[in-house]
Amino acid sequence: MATYKEIHGTDIEVVSSDPSNPIVGQVWYNTSTEQLKGRKQFIGNAWSSGGNLNNPKGHGAAAGTQTATITFGGIDGDDGSTELAETELYNGSTWTELNDLNTARRFLAGAGTSTSGLAFGGNPSPRAITESWNGTSWTETGDLNTGRRILMGTGSSNTNALAFGGNPAQDVNESWNGSSWTELNDLNTGRDQVLGGAGSNTDALIAGGQPPTRALTESWNGTSWFELNDLNTAVTNNAFVGESTSALSYGGGPGSGSVQNTESWNGSVFTESNDMSVSREGAPGGGANNTAALAF
Repeated sequence: MATYKEIHGTDIEVVSSDPSNPIVGQVWYNTSTEQLKGRKQFIGNAWSSGGNLNNPKGHGAAAGTQTATITFGGIDGDDGSTELAETELYNGSTWTELNDLNTARRFLAGAGTSTSGLAFGGNPSPRAITESWNGTSWTETGDLNTGRRILMGTGSSNTNALAFGGNPAQDVNESWNGSSWTELNDLNTGRDQVLGGAGSNTDALIAGGQPPTRALTESWNGTSWFELNDLNTAVTNNAFVGESTSALSYGGGPGSGSVQNTESWNGSVFTESNDMSVSREGAPGGGANNTAALAF
């Protein structure tokens, strides 16, 4: 009979405390707790509720991860018309109000992290305004070459971002280097109304949008866009987060109301996952990959 090590490549270790960074498949016996333990692969596939925003809002932008996200701008959820400059930070459990954007707006895009973010574009009228976030306050910096609203964005910091698409169904694509925007090769299909993008300004992904409501997926390799496998369900006004090989699309609307749909991207195809508890559209999201995301 084969031994455990011959099957899995590791011995059952006898230790007095759990390993700090066990590998998948590793098994050990903890003499302090008298327990046999192991490390298995885990892929998150369910939504749970968290702390509410301080103020209801929609059609804003966001930057960050599941436990460290900022959301900024948007439209007031109470009166449905006032454009906001508000910034809120999520720490994994609660939201805290921070310093506002210099220019209130909705239908803008965001990129970066909760301590190094970028806000660009927006409404009213197609805006080119770009603001940089340092973890404390916003500073106006170089404008987009093409002012846009309902555009998409992604990037790893306030010195690395990509702005693409926009209303009405634009294919314009620009890259940010920390001081200025440079126009690059366009999207294959012009679109708007996806809240976010996955990846960086050299390796990005986008799925969904309109018009009409789309399932279309495109990937950016730093030089050009190329089409990949579509979403299973066409959607617009959906949140889209993660990286080019591990992304998540959730929420949105097919044109007749908001949905709870969640789809996970593994680098080649989208797989339908557990729906959100609450349907919504026009709501931005935060997340590093397809196993850790935030909807608000």
